[in-house]
Amino acid sequence: MKIIHHKLTKKTKGSGDLIDITQEISHALHKSGLKNGMVTVFNIGSTAAITTFEFEPGLIHDIQELYEKLVPSKKHYAHDETWGDANGFSHLRAALQGPSLTIPFENGELLLGTWQQVVLAEFDNRPRQRQIVVQTIGE
Repeated sequence: MKIIHHKLTKKTKGSGDLIDITQEISHALHKSGLKNGMVTVFNIGSTAAITTFEFEPGLIHDIQELYEKLVPSKKHYAHDETWGDANGFSHLRAALQGPSLTIPFENGELLLGTWQQVVLAEFDNRPRQRQIVVQTIGE
């Protein structure tokens, strides 16, 4: 069994930016040469997350609206007092979604549904440069 690390760097536009990273993950898997195993995708940082959904304009809008309803960005949060950066909402959204995702692969292909893409969800209130670890484990 081998473990191979790859890092992606993505520039985001700030809160609400949803970025399809499926092709980059697939490329990292093919580059690894592994045929069967698991890929873990992990966002480094506490104000962004990794998820999956059908990456199309209507659902992108719906997801952005859902996050705003669940954790409003205009509300004051206790965390805002700690650093004064008014991004308490981004930490809460990222905590709800989670920083990582594990995807099985077989015959060198990610086992994703036809309409399932892997998405970096940016929640911070400013543009960021994100580091994403893609760890491939398999044979």
